[in-house]
Amino acid sequence: MGKVSAAAAGLHACPACRQLAAADCHTCARCGAALHRRKPDSIRKTWAWLLAAAALYVPANTLPIMEARSIQEAQIDTIMSGVEYLWKAGSWGLALIVFTASIVVPCFKLAGLAWLNWTVQRKSAFAPLARARLYRLIDFIGRWSMLDVFVVGLLVTLVQLRIIAEVRAGPAIAAFGAVVVLTMFAAHSFEPRLIWDYCQDE
Repeated sequence: MGKVSAAAAGLHACPACRQLAAADCHTCARCGAALHRRKPDSIRKTWAWLLAAAALYVPANTLPIMEARSIQEAQIDTIMSGVEYLWKAGSWGLALIVFTASIVVPCFKLAGLAWLNWTVQRKSAFAPLARARLYRLIDFIGRWSMLDVFVVGLLVTLVQLRIIAEVRAGPAIAAFGAVVVLTMFAAHSFEPRLIWDYCQDE
């Protein structure tokens, strides 16, 4: 016996309590949430969030993210110059963590979500299981993307306790934080069930 999806059976699930309801119902009988067969305007909203995140990713990497001043010198770092400084100072582990959280993860999320959204927009049936797993991975790592912001915040707090040195967060920290939040919105707007809509035989 072939597999039958809920949509093919004329049903859809409540996004809040997972109660199944008939396709012509617009309100959940159990919790009162609005019901949609798929997230409304999912593809368009995902593109909008992704484009905004990509635009802010430029200042996040070109503006100073941290300014350190002492009696003897002042140092202003972008994300990449900070990674380079940590690497040359011998803090290889911390440099790799900051590089991964600040460069690799945001690029992976932007590229991954753009590819997923592009494939569902083209109604592609290519590798649905792999795409579904990719979406779950992107959604999972999104919550850890603020690591760089936490590192700068921690440094600012610790160094401010000293009299001879001062560390301030630069303007890039706001842009980077916005990139993280916007990519989380993009992941939330994306409708993963669209991946399977054109793969009924999988």
